[in-house]
Amino acid sequence: MIGLNIRQVSFSYSNGLILHNIDLSVRPGEMVGLLGPNGSGKTTLIKLASGILKPGQGEICLDGSNLGQMKRKLVARSIAVMPQQFHIPFAFKVGEVVMLGRIPFIRTLTGETEVDREEVAHSLEIAGITGLEQRRFDELSGGECQKVILAMVLAQQPRLLLLDEPTVHLDITHQVEILELVRGLNRKQGLTVIAAMHDLNLASLYFDRLVLLKEGRVLADGTPSEVITEKLLREVFAASVKVEAHPVTGTPHVVIMPEETDLS
Repeated sequence: MIGLNIRQVSFSYSNGLILHNIDLSVRPGEMVGLLGPNGSGKTTLIKLASGILKPGQGEICLDGSNLGQMKRKLVARSIAVMPQQFHIPFAFKVGEVVMLGRIPFIRTLTGETEVDREEVAHSLEIAGITGLEQRRFDELSGGECQKVILAMVLAQQPRLLLLDEPTVHLDITHQVEILELVRGLNRKQGLTVIAAMHDLNLASLYFDRLVLLKEGRVLADGTPSEVITEKLLREVFAASVKVEAHPVTGTPHVVIMPEETDLS
């Protein structure tokens, strides 16, 4: 297990400041969901936590070591990122895509080993796509593609998994399957998880801790019941909502209320 500390981090692109003085500590084995509207800084925070971007101010530490000073291969052996979009320019087979996750471990001269092939097979099994190794990645359904990408990042054997809206564009079945897989890894293996989430109800169901961002600042940080409230959601999303208890789990469930128009 591994922990992450983000201390007083600010970041800006050329068109303006995106994150403002972010303080966020994620303990080993936690499963944290990042919420907020488009442009609130969720994806940027994921990229900073992975080391893809460097903070303009502040520092990010991985188990006490400054992330920006660590060698990229060492970072890749600890942190894996499941991006929102993943493009393969060639007709790669599924097994070849998943093998990309072993790059941090493959030596240039010797190439992939039996250990690498075993890890790929194990990752395919965890993701529930054993048997797809010879299929072309560009011929798969959206749900199958997401499972292949998840298998690829799991092949890195990460201790921290970062996900950028892993359920976007998926149907309900595949949304649940992906989140069940991730939560299972968190519960059974102690994998630390941070995910940017778009769906508030899925985030409430699957994450023990939620962080709500507004305009690049942390507005709320706590349990789903503490973060998903009518007051906070109206403030952040400027939408009329009602929060009720889920009929089975008791977790907050967001109901979108229609505008005051005649719906008859």
